[in-house]
Amino acid sequence: MQISLVIPNFNGRHLLAKNLPHVIKAFSVAEIIVVDDGSSDGSAKFLKQSFPNVKLLEKATTSGFSTSVNLGFKAAIGEIVVLLNTDVVPKADFLGPLLSHFEDPNIFAVGCLEESIEGAQTTARGRGIGRFRRGFLEHRRGEVDKTDTLWASGGASAFKKSLWDKLHGFNEIYDPFYWEDIDVSYRALKSGYQVLFESRSRVTHRHEEGSIKKQYSANEVRTIAYRNQFIFVWKNITDLQYFSQHLFWLPYHLFFALIRGDLAMWKGFGLALLRLPRIWISRGYETKLYTKTDAEVIQQFTI
Repeated sequence: MQISLVIPNFNGRHLLAKNLPHVIKAFSVAEIIVVDDGSSDGSAKFLKQSFPNVKLLEKATTSGFSTSVNLGFKAAIGEIVVLLNTDVVPKADFLGPLLSHFEDPNIFAVGCLEESIEGAQTTARGRGIGRFRRGFLEHRRGEVDKTDTLWASGGASAFKKSLWDKLHGFNEIYDPFYWEDIDVSYRALKSGYQVLFESRSRVTHRHEEGSIKKQYSANEVRTIAYRNQFIFVWKNITDLQYFSQHLFWLPYHLFFALIRGDLAMWKGFGLALLRLPRIWISRGYETKLYTKTDAEVIQQFTI
């Protein structure tokens, strides 16, 4: 089984210097690809000088996480592609348990257990659950003693490349970040494939060191998160009961966002509206693969 590793990078030179030696040790027999998203911190030059055996794909301009990942997957030769963030360090023995599931042809992705370092606290993440409530998909961290998951994290997961290609990978409408991993996992589940969580495959994820918090303000992050939440519903939800619920609750959410001064929701809503043509096109070709209803998928993971 051929394995490729894809690492998207944006102004993460310090993280590559710190973490890439550990990653290379864990992936000694794998193809390693770093996709540089138009960094301005010398990341590309550093990689060429310090890690000449790593395959570097350079983007002339910055476009976002989904675009970078898709470029890396397109170049990957492996049957299985592992996706890691620059702020993630895998444990030395994490790869074996992760790959063991892919003998099953119905497995789309397998997520790792992330020992997420958030300030002074370490939280076990990697398994997701959710519910459709008041017109939106609510998602949160699930208990890590089960193997099913609503999504495989874009920060530390493995994907079957043939199914990734069939599902068209990450939808780049979500750039620069957020919701792209939930989206592709949800589409895989609705298409009849499985997404699993493997607690024996462990990584350390230092969220506070990532590029998002360094490059974007809190308000910008909230706006993008709201925008992508709208996009997810408009693009993926096909059950009449759920989409009707979304339309019913939408005025309520927008009104109370205005009352509490949450202008990020209004801005996110406006930005999502501007993407309606792209949403409609994506909905047209993505839904052709669906074999399950939204209810059949979501009710497996209800909070």
